[in-house]
Amino acid sequence: MASDYTINVTDDSFQTDVLESEVPVVVDFWAVWCGPCKAIAPMLDQVAGERAGAVKIAKVDVDKHRAVAMQHGIRNIPTLMLFKGGEAVATHVGTLNRAQLDAFIAQAD
Repeated sequence: MASDYTINVTDDSFQTDVLESEVPVVVDFWAVWCGPCKAIAPMLDQVAGERAGAVKIAKVDVDKHRAVAMQHGIRNIPTLMLFKGGEAVATHVGTLNRAQLDAFIAQAD
């Protein structure tokens, strides 16, 4: 679920919202029933607000948008993928703390 700062991405919008983005994009592959996904959501929202314009935080509900999840080999959630210039440059599976998230995003620099 998107917030004021994160965006919901669909199978149809992935190309435009993520691959064609001018700024790096962290894609959160998640599902409504996933407890760890819910646990990291507030932190992702906070980062999205703090880094608005420099990094986008996008959310893909794997139950609703299976094609893009399958295309990127998502087998476990939460999975975060970092895209820069239309290419996946990093992947993290599972939960993480704020310092780990900041380090993950820094890989796009």
